[in-house]
Amino acid sequence: MPGKSPPVKTEELVAGYLQIIARAHAHGIRVIGATILPFAVATEQGYYSVEKDNIRQAVNEWVRTSKAFDAIIDFDEIMRDPSYPNSLRGEYDGGDHLHPNSAGYRAMGEAIDLRLFSD
Repeated sequence: MPGKSPPVKTEELVAGYLQIIARAHAHGIRVIGATILPFAVATEQGYYSVEKDNIRQAVNEWVRTSKAFDAIIDFDEIMRDPSYPNSLRGEYDGGDHLHPNSAGYRAMGEAIDLRLFSD
């Protein structure tokens, strides 16, 4: 059940990303990073906390600015509600305030520059 364990620390997530990036790069694989979607009003009890959202925002800032990835896709920017940026846009919300609906997944897909996948 969510909320029973302490959240993973920002530093731990970044270390995990760096490990994945290094391993992929060692095999000549490009790595495209993506930001974490907002989830402030997720309906599952215990899922959201201010601490978790602060971690999400810190990781997203690192994804955007670290230059560790070969490219990034800012799904947070695309999917967040401009009037309440810690939550999904209503038109993209799948109902649990955590997962996108079909329109949200379409918006995410359409935001990807397919040139990222060419040599």
